[in-house]
Amino acid sequence: MDSELFPRERAQVAPGAVHVPDWVDPAHQRELLRACRDWARPPAGLRTVRTPGGGTMTARQVCLGWHWYPYAYARTVGDGDGAPVKPFPAWLGELGRRAVADALGPAPARGAAYDIALINFYDGDARMGMHRDADEKSEAPVVSLSLGDTCVFRFGNPRTRTRPYTDVELRSGDLFVFGGPSRLAYHGVPRVLPGTAPAGLGLTGRLNITLRVSGFPDAT
Repeated sequence: MDSELFPRERAQVAPGAVHVPDWVDPAHQRELLRACRDWARPPAGLRTVRTPGGGTMTARQVCLGWHWYPYAYARTVGDGDGAPVKPFPAWLGELGRRAVADALGPAPARGAAYDIALINFYDGDARMGMHRDADEKSEAPVVSLSLGDTCVFRFGNPRTRTRPYTDVELRSGDLFVFGGPSRLAYHGVPRVLPGTAPAGLGLTGRLNITLRVSGFPDAT
């Protein structure tokens, strides 16, 4: 009941990890959704990610800037249609920089340019196991934006996939940033809550836009 009566407050979930509710307003959520739908179209569109052990991730993915596959990056979709990865737009990088400044405050060390986006689509049955975002060379904070259905986001620690961890409810428009001592923390999505997306958004399921700085020598 309280969550319906009072605005949700921003929270530091762990050192360097901050949840900012309702950071993206409804109009900009719709703009982001339109962009995601364009990015999801082939070539280099939405795909099912296959793990080295032969399994598949239940969340489907499209990448911008650099193509991620378990557990490396490339400029082409080698585990899909082989097309060049879609470019990373400058406006998305600016959104990432603003998100970090709003969540963690401005700092010279956070001036690196965002050049990777991993966009994951979750239907009602999709999950994401506990993992670390450890394939980049940069220690710049990770930016996570949520659209559509609410999910349970499990944010842990840098040492183990198990406890201690904190479960955070991420709703459409929420921002989550993690850097510093939490940059390599394990995290995952154990559950999506179907039917919880805003009625005016026009999305069934959940989209997560994750922005990262590659730190690769040939990054532009």
